[in-house]
Amino acid sequence: MSRIPQVNPAATTPERQALLATIHQAFGATPAMFKTVAQSPAALKMMWGAFGALGGGVIPPKLGEQIAVAVADRNACEYCLAVHTALGRKAGASSAEMAAAQAGESDDPKTNAALRFALKLVEARGQVDDADVQALRSAGFDDEQIVEILAHVALNLFTNYVNVAFAVPVDFPAMPLRRRA
Repeated sequence: MSRIPQVNPAATTPERQALLATIHQAFGATPAMFKTVAQSPAALKMMWGAFGALGGGVIPPKLGEQIAVAVADRNACEYCLAVHTALGRKAGASSAEMAAAQAGESDDPKTNAALRFALKLVEARGQVDDADVQALRSAGFDDEQIVEILAHVALNLFTNYVNVAFAVPVDFPAMPLRRRA
């Protein structure tokens, strides 16, 4: 059972209703995570705005979803693993590519470098060094892309923490975690 109740879109403030209606329109449903975060309209605006901003960024959606599943697995976030696996498939990744990304791996050297960097950020709590950033540049990422990789990690840390800390029920097809945090 969730530790924070979900906001009922039909029985809340006009501000929350408007935000949740926008999310519902984008997904065709209102995912439980958004209804939980809606307890704080400020947090919901921040999260939804970040998704929108990064969706219009230079990192392709497929790579963004691969980063998301790698981070979700490291943080044992079943909710984000389920959602981002589905979104990754929708963005053109194969099941095998998403499974590899969940393990922090890819056959594509550039994607592999991004996943290694993303997981180093998570595991070292941001304490990366010059060689870590240089490895991304050597793989073909420019500074704009490198900053966006970090932004994807940061957004996914927030959503992972929301779902794990508040025990948000998974409302997407479940995926097994590779490991427990």
